[in-house]
Amino acid sequence: MTMFGSLVRPALGAILLLLAATAAGPASAIPMNEAVLQALDKITARVSRITVPVGGTVTFGSLQITAKACDKRPPEETPESAAFLQVVEVKPGEAPASRFSGWMFASSPALSAMEHPVYDLWVLDCINADSAPSGNSE
Repeated sequence: MTMFGSLVRPALGAILLLLAATAAGPASAIPMNEAVLQALDKITARVSRITVPVGGTVTFGSLQITAKACDKRPPEETPESAAFLQVVEVKPGEAPASRFSGWMFASSPALSAMEHPVYDLWVLDCINADSAPSGNSE
């Protein structure tokens, strides 16, 4: 019994240390102030890179894209950017229609995709506007 106790006690200590380390969980996502999106107009085959400020709205075709949040994982974790987007379609003579509301993930665009017959939209990255590189730094 004492030999069993001497084997279990160190293993139990190691398990408790592991549980304490994981209880803190992974580092939380870092909120960014701009969502970088890519949009495709399927009719014209036009692909556009769109930057939407968090809290702001940008128009692409008949879509009004609003970014409510944009988070990025810290560099020490697996890369991931996620944006909470609201997309409303506005056509002349018609009431605005909600086309998408939810989180889109850069690593898995099909996980939460906007379904639309004319447009595709996906997240590329989340950035902070003030830390974006400027044009010339001479």
